[in-house]
Amino acid sequence: MSQQGGLLKGFRNDVRSRLERVGALDAKKVRYEHQGWRLITCIWLHAGVVHVFVNMLSLLFVGVRLEQEFGPVKIAVIYLLSGLGGSLLSVLFLQGVSVGASGALFGLVGAMLAELLGNWTIYINKCAVISVLLFVVAGNLAMGILPYVDNFAHIGGLVIGFLSGLVLLMKPQYGFIKPSKLPPGYDMHVISLKAKYNAYQYTLWITALILLIAGITSAAVLVFQGVDGIDKCKWCHYLSCVPTSSWKCRNSNICNETQVGNMLQIICTSNNKSSFVPVNQTQNVILELCSQLCS
Repeated sequence: MSQQGGLLKGFRNDVRSRLERVGALDAKKVRYEHQGWRLITCIWLHAGVVHVFVNMLSLLFVGVRLEQEFGPVKIAVIYLLSGLGGSLLSVLFLQGVSVGASGALFGLVGAMLAELLGNWTIYINKCAVISVLLFVVAGNLAMGILPYVDNFAHIGGLVIGFLSGLVLLMKPQYGFIKPSKLPPGYDMHVISLKAKYNAYQYTLWITALILLIAGITSAAVLVFQGVDGIDKCKWCHYLSCVPTSSWKCRNSNICNETQVGNMLQIICTSNNKSSFVPVNQTQNVILELCSQLCS
């Protein structure tokens, strides 16, 4: 390796090591050392100034309108749940270290789509707005198949944000009037008042709440049981990166990790070669060993 290449690799490893120390999402530490707090702390960490700028610009573009209409508390809950959902799916299917708010931001986009569907009767130009949102989602997910982009965080955040939006952002149907807002003299037993929510909204709300609780709970149980999603779904890694003649995926070498006592068995899925390392070994060493086993 050239001196320049060695310096670059050393710099990258140093950045990764520093991010790990301050709370980056490390799949191994979450799975086997039960450092679940990393599922949340990684949302506020970024890999550089450009990363922060892009995430904050996206947050302003998507979040301001939602916060103005529904208030900061509901949007903060959706943001955190979406970030958690993105982190859980990322840990299930990826082996590296990641940071950023992409999952949470995708969750806000999902919440916008859910809010539109849940409050269908009170909006105009619905099809045009849905088309724009779906185009934005499809474009970003398509970008996610490039290397070094965590598309699993995008997908997890989008799904949880959509479900959270159906639960938290439902508005009263068109024509609903609060009894307290009626002029004096109106007899509530004589006039016909619309229910606050219609059957369609109630159905969406109940279904979304059940799926939201079941989804987050199931993913958390699988993560803390040390389940490797790639081992259960051999093709799923293509959702995050598709190798081409122009680039290789950082996950081209896929290894399964199995804890045996105080040791971790690393098994290359392409040739079944394996080796053991201490369970508290750093992710950099594990990735390097995986590369050697699969080469």
